[in-house]
Amino acid sequence: MANLADTRLSLAGQGALYGTALTASASGACAASVAGIQVTVRVVPGLTVAVGANLLILRRGSTYWAIANLTAAPAVPPTPPATDTPSTSDPAPAPKPTITTGTLVCTPVATSTYRNGSWRSDGAPVGSFDTYQGRYAGSSFGRMTGCAFYGSKPRSISGATVTRATLKAKRLSGGDFAARTPTLRLVSQPTRPSGAPTLNESTSGPALAVGATTGGFVLPNSWAQAIVDGNRGGIAMSISADNPYIHFAGRGSWSAAWTLTISWRRSS
Repeated sequence: MANLADTRLSLAGQGALYGTALTASASGACAASVAGIQVTVRVVPGLTVAVGANLLILRRGSTYWAIANLTAAPAVPPTPPATDTPSTSDPAPAPKPTITTGTLVCTPVATSTYRNGSWRSDGAPVGSFDTYQGRYAGSSFGRMTGCAFYGSKPRSISGATVTRATLKAKRLSGGDFAARTPTLRLVSQPTRPSGAPTLNESTSGPALAVGATTGGFVLPNSWAQAIVDGNRGGIAMSISADNPYIHFAGRGSWSAAWTLTISWRRSS
């Protein structure tokens, strides 16, 4: 095949050249196009050239040597190698939780007094009766336990954490007129049972004289938490003795009686 390199364009002195194989290699040579010039290219031993291959070519004198097949640039740049240099920046902090707070006001669904195996209904409906503790002096009737039941409303914030709980109470005439402190008990049932209430934990209640009112007697947070969680359902005033005999208003005689106010928070 004719060598046209020196008849159309001189490629002398250009160092490494790039060409495209026009024929496959045979007998150690092939035809290639270099800068638009068709030349005969010797192929170094061990190199196989196919038609259309991109070649790296060196010229020595008037002889062209194909020394390597060239590959096309990758369509996607390769991933740079990982380095062992540690990051000097601190990791991003975890997002802060969202805190929701609120206040839930729970008026009792019933106030009642249990005595001698039954719930009192003499003079007022059994579900809105005043609440009593102890035994009236000289009475042949038994000791009394006054209860407030809160139904299902406290459980509407189930999963929240109680941060504060207060109770409203009003003392009515009964016993002496001096300030007296009832013993409060947590009740298992959220509504009035047919039989005796189930009494549990105890704490001292508000010390009130006859006619006095408290708008926010502070209860243990754990008490309100137990009611919110559904483990307890109400609050009672009850002692295992006759005195002090104390009479607190029920919801029939004072609409705010035994109102439980719960402050709470929740994280998400």
